[in-house]
Amino acid sequence: MTRSLLSRLPNWVPLPRRAGAAPIVPEHSVAGRTLLLLITIMAFLSAVTLGGVVLVQKSAIAWSADVGREMTIQIRPVEGEIMESNLRTAVTLAETTPGVAGARALSMAESQALLEPWLGAGLDLSAIAIPRLIVVQLADPVDADIEQLQRNLQAINGASLDTHAAWRQQLNTMAGTVVVSGLLVLGLIGVATVLAIIFATRGAMASNREIVDVLHFIGASNRFIAGEFQGRFLSIGLQGGFLGGLLAVLFFLLIGMAAGSVLPTEATAQVGVLFGQFVLGFDGLIFIALVVPVIAALTAITSRMTVRRYLSEAS
Repeated sequence: MTRSLLSRLPNWVPLPRRAGAAPIVPEHSVAGRTLLLLITIMAFLSAVTLGGVVLVQKSAIAWSADVGREMTIQIRPVEGEIMESNLRTAVTLAETTPGVAGARALSMAESQALLEPWLGAGLDLSAIAIPRLIVVQLADPVDADIEQLQRNLQAINGASLDTHAAWRQQLNTMAGTVVVSGLLVLGLIGVATVLAIIFATRGAMASNREIVDVLHFIGASNRFIAGEFQGRFLSIGLQGGFLGGLLAVLFFLLIGMAAGSVLPTEATAQVGVLFGQFVLGFDGLIFIALVVPVIAALTAITSRMTVRRYLSEAS
């Protein structure tokens, strides 16, 4: 009966939607709920990956700043030389160097503690002639006259200066590798999200084929139909992106609270070196918040392009 009535209308006559009428695309379909869950998971993974990249990047900057403000003078035992005298001389030379804020020689107990991770605890190293270290703090790494300090240390037998430049390069390389890997994972998640939206959109088009045919019959354009699907998928994208971002923030809060109580002290220290205290900060929260509109826009644009291509193939 409805079909016969519609057949009497010209193709150009639009049918206005009644106030409160159901939308063309069902809002609570099984496919819609499945897509919402999928987008939530993808948004969560994207936010966690992006948050991890932000944490590693912030830690790398902190590493570089800390390591760049410190140097180490090593005094090796030399026969005929008095170690304590050489230590005092090296400390004096370091403190009188422009740009140096202070210098301190590590005690024998501190030097032995540095060797425990490699030699084990409980060893008596008093009978072994081990090198002694002097920690030099720089007031300004740019203004520090490192070349002058190196020249002055040549007067002390067995003295050498380590500027930690190699450590900084390795730390920056490792952090850069982690950041690039995170961005690649983020790209793969985006590709997987687009593919999931394409399949979901084509499935929704197939399940609503009769509605689409009726809309075509009464003169609805492909642009109008694509807009209807775009609006529905935009809503799903906003909901999924918000839920995924919220779960990611809760994830970092829980990890930050659990890291200190669950992991052993040594493991906590190592994790803290890599990720800090799992505190995203204001900039990290902004990046996670940006996931919501990006996911929503990606969902809407992908669905619209998929619908228009589907309709052009079907026509």
